[in-house]
Amino acid sequence: MSRGVEILGLGHYAPKRVILNVEIEERLGLEAGWIERRTGIAERRWAAEDERLSDLAVAAGEMALSRAGVTRGSVGLVLLATSTPDHLLPPTAPLVAHRLGLERAGGIDLTGACAGFLYALTLADSFVQVHDAQVLVIAANILSRRINLKEKASAVLFADAAGAMLVGPSTRADAGVIAAELKCDGGGYDLIKIAAGGSAVPYGAELEAEDVLMCMSDGRAVFQKAISMMTETSRAALTRAELKPGEVRHWVPHQANVRIIEAVRRGLEINEEAVCSSVYAYGNSSAATIPFTMSILSDQRCFQDGDRVLLCAAGAGMNGGAVLLGL
Repeated sequence: MSRGVEILGLGHYAPKRVILNVEIEERLGLEAGWIERRTGIAERRWAAEDERLSDLAVAAGEMALSRAGVTRGSVGLVLLATSTPDHLLPPTAPLVAHRLGLERAGGIDLTGACAGFLYALTLADSFVQVHDAQVLVIAANILSRRINLKEKASAVLFADAAGAMLVGPSTRADAGVIAAELKCDGGGYDLIKIAAGGSAVPYGAELEAEDVLMCMSDGRAVFQKAISMMTETSRAALTRAELKPGEVRHWVPHQANVRIIEAVRRGLEINEEAVCSSVYAYGNSSAATIPFTMSILSDQRCFQDGDRVLLCAAGAGMNGGAVLLGL
């Protein structure tokens, strides 16, 4: 019998500390209101000094598991999409699985930048179908510790948050990943990067502080490439599923900024009422934005069986894609 993959529970977490635009605008010498006009972001959340990435991930994962009401032993895998793990070594996912009491689950980190959740979700969908087990997908980032507060391009956008989605076997063949189009463009590899800390430029006493912080070298190029990648991959996923944009009940794009979201929406001709967004109050937390937005808006959106949900993202690498989900 053909089976699908269903969403069993959604979870989210945002730190308590609220950072208003005025704080960043004053630091950068920008006029009041500049950030919201350019990005659609009014505020964002930053982690407390004693919060680790694993703390955010565990909080979101716990919510997803509690909402699903499943036994912890039925979870076979934890996939953690993050660019800001607790440590470069070991990976953070095993610690998250341990703290959540998932004793029978494997755990691995995935570094896919802003598109990390899409990659994790497609892998989770396949794992569920092959192994008949549940998978907890978490995307989380503490970007406030990676942005250069002197650089306008990144300082105004990025935030901290976590989102989680528990998926498992379904008797409905039309549930789960209906179509996916994943894409990378290594020609834009250096557009968003942290120069030092990897094997190419290892840590050393001679490093400047800016070398281990995020740099966006060409914001206009990132803007254009993100729109192109999100639009093209979304069209491909819709075509593969033989769906028209108007048949998409919920559209959850990566919450990069309002200008990118709106440009992609217009290009795809997605209905305005289908748009799911949290960027105004929570900013851009990279891979976390899609599951975070789905979870925080879940009551408001009233997700129902049979709904079609289009997800898309693009980010550093350049890495991106689109996933069409059947609920």
